[in-house]
Amino acid sequence: MFKRHPFLYKARFKLLSKNSDTSDIKNQTYNKTNDKQDIPKYFYEINDIIFKNFKPQTDLELIQHLSIWLQDNIKGGPGLSEPSDEALRIMLAGKGGVCSDIAQIFNNFCVINDVKVREWGNTRAPFSKDYGGHSFNEVYIEHLKKWILIDVSCSMLFYYDDSALSVIELYQLIREDKQIVFNSFNSKQAIDNKNIQRNYLNPNIVPFLICNYSNKLYDAYLRFFRPYVPVFIIHFIIFSLGKSYHYRFPIDNYKKIFA
Repeated sequence: MFKRHPFLYKARFKLLSKNSDTSDIKNQTYNKTNDKQDIPKYFYEINDIIFKNFKPQTDLELIQHLSIWLQDNIKGGPGLSEPSDEALRIMLAGKGGVCSDIAQIFNNFCVINDVKVREWGNTRAPFSKDYGGHSFNEVYIEHLKKWILIDVSCSMLFYYDDSALSVIELYQLIREDKQIVFNSFNSKQAIDNKNIQRNYLNPNIVPFLICNYSNKLYDAYLRFFRPYVPVFIIHFIIFSLGKSYHYRFPIDNYKKIFA
């Protein structure tokens, strides 16, 4: 309850948000901030298990197989604020993990598999205390020559005229009142239409790109400080040092959140 307090939630957006545009985020990737050698070894161990009996031919096959495996093996639970390798262990043990946790570990798997990835979040404008936001990913698919949105927590892609959509395309089409199609590529999991409406299709949703997140840096600070101080204090320390991630709003003015 304390972590989700409206004051802290809004304060975070005031401190971290920047208005942007679609050209400004064109080359923004999680990979640019995170090298393969900086990803914890535990991710490589699990990656070997995930792809032991499957050799993807395309980036799309790779990320779909990875997403299905994670969805099938992570039950979910309380949100985690742990170093990334410890968070992955906890999630695979069935003891936690929300959408933001899944999106962050998916980033690391994409890095070690040489797939360009970035992480997005959304919120509502004006601010709604009944909506805590949602996190998801976007990957660059080489043979399609485009970014596509993927929600790993439900193995979901969005389409318009049979074309998989990027984050920007999705929200632009929603605002044009176009008919969007969404499908899960995990046949073992049912689609939760209510959650799709809540997290994507609500007209008050605004998306933002999470930039400059250094997994190595946050892992180190969480590992050192986590037993002694609250997580939001750790994040504020990193912010004060000028090393924090930030949010870029490419199609909305972030100040609408506080209207």
